[in-house]
Amino acid sequence: MNFHVAVGEPASSFIRHLSPEPRRAIKKALKALCTESGDIRSLEQELAGYYRVRVGKYRIIFRYRNEATIEVPFVEERSLVYEVFAEQFIKRLKS
Repeated sequence: MNFHVAVGEPASSFIRHLSPEPRRAIKKALKALCTESGDIRSLEQELAGYYRVRVGKYRIIFRYRNEATIEVPFVEERSLVYEVFAEQFIKRLKS
C-alpha cells in the first residue's frame, strides 16, 4: 500500500536547514516511507502511537493519521529527538 506522507512545519523547517547530504538522505527516507520501507520501529511509553525511522544520526518521527496518510511532525538528531519531541508535542497535546 502507498501512503501520502504529510511533513509538518517543524520537520520541514529542520530539513531545510540541513546540509545537502543529510537533507538528501532524509528526503529519500521520506519517499521510502510511502511504502513503509526503512528502519521503522514503534515508540513506547508516552510516545506510544508514534514510530521512528532511522536515517544515519537523524530520526524521523511519524504516526499513521488514517489508512492513507502518514504524518511527520518532527525530525531531529538522535541525541535530542525523543526528549524534545515528548516535551514540545506530547505534553502540548495532553494540555
